[in-house]
Amino acid sequence: MVIALPESPDAFKTATWEDVAPYYEDLATRPLDKTNVETWLRDWSDFESMLAEAAALAHFAYACNTADAESERAQLRFGSEIDPKADEQRTRLQRRLVELGYARPDMETTIRRFRNQMELFSEANVPLFAELSRLSTGWAKAIGAMTVDWDGQEMTPLQMWPYLEENDRTVRERAFRKQFQPYVEQRDTLADFFDRMYDLRQQIAKNSGFANFRDYAHREKNRFDYTPDDCFRFHEAVEEVVRPAAKRLLRRRRAHLKVDPLRPWDLWVDPKARPVLHPYRDVREFVDMSKDIFANVEPDFKGYFERMAEAGLLDLDNRKGKAPGGYCDSLPYHKLPLIFMNAVNIDEDVRTLLHEAGHSFHVFEAANLPYLFQRHPGAEMAEVASMSMELLSSPYIDRDHGGYYDEAEALRSRRGLLERTVLFFTHCASVDAFQQWMYTTPDGRDRDARDRKWLELRDRFEGDSVDWSDLDAQRIARWYFQPHFFDYPFYYIEYGIAQLGALQVWRNSLSDRRGAVRKYREALALGGTKPLPELYKAAGARLIFDGDGMRELIDLAEEELAGLDA
Repeated sequence: MVIALPESPDAFKTATWEDVAPYYEDLATRPLDKTNVETWLRDWSDFESMLAEAAALAHFAYACNTADAESERAQLRFGSEIDPKADEQRTRLQRRLVELGYARPDMETTIRRFRNQMELFSEANVPLFAELSRLSTGWAKAIGAMTVDWDGQEMTPLQMWPYLEENDRTVRERAFRKQFQPYVEQRDTLADFFDRMYDLRQQIAKNSGFANFRDYAHREKNRFDYTPDDCFRFHEAVEEVVRPAAKRLLRRRRAHLKVDPLRPWDLWVDPKARPVLHPYRDVREFVDMSKDIFANVEPDFKGYFERMAEAGLLDLDNRKGKAPGGYCDSLPYHKLPLIFMNAVNIDEDVRTLLHEAGHSFHVFEAANLPYLFQRHPGAEMAEVASMSMELLSSPYIDRDHGGYYDEAEALRSRRGLLERTVLFFTHCASVDAFQQWMYTTPDGRDRDARDRKWLELRDRFEGDSVDWSDLDAQRIARWYFQPHFFDYPFYYIEYGIAQLGALQVWRNSLSDRRGAVRKYREALALGGTKPLPELYKAAGARLIFDGDGMRELIDLAEEELAGLDA
């Protein structure tokens, strides 16, 4: 007898594993052959959509308020009790489908992923993933509780960002030191979390037959179209192409600021000492203006964003107790996305919202694919959706288009976007090279060796354009500040690969805006039904790891920056 699904994901809101398990058991034992496989697959997809939506909402609620005990319990229930056991059952169902010999053209990449995940699965890893989830919850709580004293006012470290844009250099320096102070003071606490995560990850890799977590992670992320060696080629290309470009940009900044040397608190301020950009008065206005910007890119995008706003699926402002970072998640049953971020009324908020909105539009565009398993293409393409939206939206952020800024301010913001796009590659290469190193060497378990390696890699990719004298503790704190190391290991090279894809979409838009947007949408609508190179091709781009391909795009960005300066 087939177990009927509940009417909505709300049924799983307070579910325990005992409530969820019968649905998996039904799908695992129900008679299955080629005559009923589509019905079975639809039931599995609908069930997973409900469960994933309940889990996403629980994570969202906890991220919005890490001090709420009930939300913490729900997050832990999904993360440490339900999700690891559900992964085990998914492998069981994947095996049924693969062994049946099921095939159809739009499911080829899905079946390949299923086969890959089956090969990786180890029952011994189920409790290890549960423990990792508990550690992640504890880490997020520790970060969410961090505060600093700013002139007698309790503030979060992220609320120091606006002061990094102040023209008074002494204010910037004080804000910079304050921002990293809790991370410096709690370095050992954060290192304790990371050490335990590191040990669990290395054991997970060994249980699945891999020598180290790096090799496991590349397989687990379904990286069929590039290898760790390609990542090393990417690092070398950044060192060869971007580091000199970054040096040119930072030399210009130093000259405009009339400072020598350039210090890390000089990197966010306007180089011509103009007032700090504040794009909105409050979050409601931020949302309203963003709708108009998206309408200029593509009218449907405005409708998508309005649906999220009306459904209460935007939590944008920073506050005490809120988890760090920003993300977009999907509610697959209702085919809606949600956006979480920490806005503090600075220009960087604009980039963050446009970025996460790009992810949300991807959710909408891929929603018509029949099965949940087909909709997510992997981070390398998902980040093309988000980073392209930053660049495609950039011409419309002025008030003439309903945006945040007057004409001069919009030019500043657009220039900042392109400059930080170029400078980003040095950070991306540092993050990936750091993880490649730490998970493939015994020294990766040594917290002091990790900190030394981080400094070495920053010197390799950034050079000496910025003077970090007497700031080793703050420079080291930068990697503790990065959530990906703790929560999403090896999720970072995707940003670099995708940024090169997004720059190609932007390049195409300079000569044919409508055509570029059309191809962008067509690529997003494919979800994960095509291999990665074909998704990039559909968007009008290609995968790039080499210096020549990177140089073409960096040169174009520098030319555009020169035009904006003029």
